[in-house]
Amino acid sequence: MHRLIAAVCLVLAACSSGPRELGQASGDRPVAPVLTGDDARDDSSFARPEIARVVHVALDLDADFEAKRLSGTATLDIEAVAAAEEIVLDSKGLEIEGIFDADGRPLPWSLGEGDARRGQPLTVRLGDTRRIVIRYRSAPEADALQWLSPAQTAGKRHPYLFSQGQSILNRTWIPTQDSPGIRQTWEARITAPEPLTVVMSGERLTPEGEPVPSGAEGPAGAGRRAFRFRMDRPVAPYLIAIAAGDLAFRPLGPRTGVWTEPAMLEAAARELADTERMMEAAEALYGPYRWGRYDMIVLPPAFPYGGMENPTLTFLTPTLIAGDKSLVGTVAHELAHSWSGNLVTNAVWADGWLNEGFTTYFENRIMEALYGEERAAQEAALSWDEMERALAELGPDAPGTRLHNPGDEGDGASGIVYDKGAIFLRTIERAVGRQRFDSYLRGYFDRHAFQPMTSARFLGDLREHLVRGDAGLESALALDDWVYRPGLPANAARPDPAAFAEVDRAVRAYAAGGSETDLPYAGWNTAERIRFVNALPRDLSIERLGALDRAFDLSQSGNSEVLFAWLQLALANRYEPAVPAAERFLLGMGRRKFVSPLFETLVGEGDWGRPIAERLYARARKGYHPVTTASVDRILQAATDPD
Repeated sequence: MHRLIAAVCLVLAACSSGPRELGQASGDRPVAPVLTGDDARDDSSFARPEIARVVHVALDLDADFEAKRLSGTATLDIEAVAAAEEIVLDSKGLEIEGIFDADGRPLPWSLGEGDARRGQPLTVRLGDTRRIVIRYRSAPEADALQWLSPAQTAGKRHPYLFSQGQSILNRTWIPTQDSPGIRQTWEARITAPEPLTVVMSGERLTPEGEPVPSGAEGPAGAGRRAFRFRMDRPVAPYLIAIAAGDLAFRPLGPRTGVWTEPAMLEAAARELADTERMMEAAEALYGPYRWGRYDMIVLPPAFPYGGMENPTLTFLTPTLIAGDKSLVGTVAHELAHSWSGNLVTNAVWADGWLNEGFTTYFENRIMEALYGEERAAQEAALSWDEMERALAELGPDAPGTRLHNPGDEGDGASGIVYDKGAIFLRTIERAVGRQRFDSYLRGYFDRHAFQPMTSARFLGDLREHLVRGDAGLESALALDDWVYRPGLPANAARPDPAAFAEVDRAVRAYAAGGSETDLPYAGWNTAERIRFVNALPRDLSIERLGALDRAFDLSQSGNSEVLFAWLQLALANRYEPAVPAAERFLLGMGRRKFVSPLFETLVGEGDWGRPIAERLYARARKGYHPVTTASVDRILQAATDPD
């Protein structure tokens, strides 16, 4: 062991001047650097990449919808120091059948002690090999995977599978080093029963699938097809994603298209029609799109997020399909991740703002380019509101309000990680000018493409390439205050007060006793309606709530964001007529952003709301993804045992 540590120290000393340049692994696959130092130590992973690291994953898996398992092999290519005797992987719930070298010889392995969140370390003795083959299967309850019955789909005829890997869930179906700082190339062969189509977050090599000989794989006698994929650029392992179901495709432009169930295809294509234009706007801002195609898949309602930026195939919730493109900021956001998050990735989850804060800023710039300054200003103001709510909820001096947030494993407050992060970048833009800041960001993405990043390294890059020794600018930007200290620095770039001036006047008039008939609600856009509902007094009588509901049909809103804002207000005031709408909403989708706060609001209403929450959750839970159930379980458990 001491010899191994000495060897590692020699390697690290040789690299002490900074991360090594992009190199080549076995064959011609690129290898991204792994950052070293305290700021890049990932406590969410058991891996020791400074000794041995995964550089490539090759999956050969069969999807068994009856058993709710993926089973087969993962072949891992490894880069290691000469003295390395073992590699440590991440595993949670995986059932390991055996581990072998490239010639089929068994290798010793063991599962160590772990914990409920991270799972267990999987340690493999390497000997001289640098390629290992793991035969395994995922557990039926794997956190990353959701297996839907036909009844839970739009078509009602075929089952469905999708994954959600962020932040540390992919270790429940892929035995690898599940850390965002350990980027890996990958390839996959997935077999599934006909007529299901498999899609993944990489280049699609077999568009129609390949017939599998009867009985060769999967349940006996079942017709099956194999689909092959590859990702030849190193990505964070949480970005390996899969979906399988009754899927149809519609091209939207030369490089863009949408997958979804046939029954949803027309509506999805109409809503997402501007995607190619978004790509052009993004490239004009920060350089070429480097992933080939940009396709999307609109998933069933159980998907727990608004979107997930899996490379080449963004996963989207159907709750963004409003019929008027009012919620396509989600698409702009996930597209922007192709630069911030996927191209340059936070090395540790404590620096998740480097992913989401950058992307929220970039999203707003795309929206401005396509839809104009007024809409962008309104959406920036809503983002400011989200940050203020987070600061109020956490406390302005709480450690969780820092951008660099040690202990955060990818589930920090969105109002901080997303919105405060974006406001920090907007503050820099206003201080140095948009043209200068855009030039810096484009260079930043070029300099660090396909590499991990930490807050400390970002600030170093900012000082080197933007501040450039200007003491006055350094002082004005207050960089360390933004990143390492809680609360909101005094230099924050505040939103344009004119963005919602009309709405805010209407709210003040209504709060002072005005009538619903005086409100120009019908002429407002979605952002203005959200601002209005969220700005209303939090304590309203049943009579006033009823008048608002009748005047604007709020409980029947087809816009998920407006409906959510209304239900939060109505349920917090025990407005009984809103309960059926809440029931439809909570039983009809599983997006955590909506589900968790609504259950929290109901539980907070004690004897009135908690029985409603328990009744609805008993029906809804089986249709939610584990990401969502974990949040709601905590809410209900806290109510049961407040101590």
